Amino acid sequence: MTEILTRPSAPQPRASVMQIHAYTPGESEVSGANRIIKLSANEGAFGPPPSAQAAYLKVAAEMHRYPDGASIALRRAIGARFGLDPERIVCGTGSDELIQHLCHIYAGPVDGIQADILMSAHGFSMYEISGTYAGAHVIKVPEQNLTADVDALIAAVTPNTRIVFLANPNNPTGSLLPQAEVERLRAGLPADVLLVLDAAYAEYVDDPEYDPGVKLVDAGENTVMLRTFSKVFGMGGMRVGWGYAPPAIIDAINRVRGVFNVNIAAQAAAIAALAEPGWVEASVAHNTKWRTWLMAALEQVGIKCWPSVGNFFLADFGSKAQADAANAHLKSRGIIIRAMGGYGLAQTLRITVGSEEDCRAVAAALADFMAGNPSHG
Repeated sequence: MTEILTRPSAPQPRASVMQIHAYTPGESEVSGANRIIKLSANEGAFGPPPSAQAAYLKVAAEMHRYPDGASIALRRAIGARFGLDPERIVCGTGSDELIQHLCHIYAGPVDGIQADILMSAHGFSMYEISGTYAGAHVIKVPEQNLTADVDALIAAVTPNTRIVFLANPNNPTGSLLPQAEVERLRAGLPADVLLVLDAAYAEYVDDPEYDPGVKLVDAGENTVMLRTFSKVFGMGGMRVGWGYAPPAIIDAINRVRGVFNVNIAAQAAAIAALAEPGWVEASVAHNTKWRTWLMAALEQVGIKCWPSVGNFFLADFGSKAQADAANAHLKSRGIIIRAMGGYGLAQTLRITVGSEEDCRAVAAALADFMAGNPSHG
């Protein structure tokens, strides 16, 4: 007798997909505010370089043309700027696209066996989202003082581990793992485990020992460095990221990425941004000055600030209730920052370093908030 199978009444997603909590971008609007100060997404304080804006406008008449599917001119410009082989560079629709491809390529299930992906407890949430989407088991490894713990990461490796993600500097904590520790991590991982070094905030680091990942990529076949145009180059809205990796990994990504994944305007603007004279230097100098100033101003009124090397930092209010109250107070002034409950840091708020005016507005608003909350411990 033939068994009759009952089919669902509608298409069904994989169960693992429905376990994903969708990424929540930083807010951009406050109801009733006359002026918005948006410091929720770690966007560059100066916006995009003038040359990038001009390049974007120049290609407007060409938007009916398909872009260069291999981003050849952009890869060459990146290679020239950073002293890298363009053949070992791949571009993506933001580094997010490359994160997703790496998860699917290297950590998808094989013969029914689920792969493990490791990340630090408070690492960038797209690692968990992309890894789960790929069908992997994403393991969040405890940190030490909001900094990745190399010994704990190595200890968490199992025969099923395929990828370790390390954001360095880390978002959202702002912490930096010393170069010697990054190298110790790579040395402590099995050769077949891919180490992905996400260096989205590399330009802001002033530690002379820091390397964003180039040395480890060049040293073997199992490390990838990811970078972005969304931060210091002020092009978050254009969605341009890139990776530097061994040839075999570049080849694998190129087999699956969208053939026209970086649009024509984004490529033109990114090439121009790389050539903007003094842009990075001025942006970094501003960030260092006003991050230091704003953190000191908040510490002076009793708000703990966690050390950061990025264009943002965590302000710690000691409890979720206090952080929520501070967030509401800032919104009442038209200031939007990022609540960190989704990262397991509900007692903190992440504040992007904006313009001088922005920083002074945040300092004044939080000074007023603390003056009205003497119970803060």
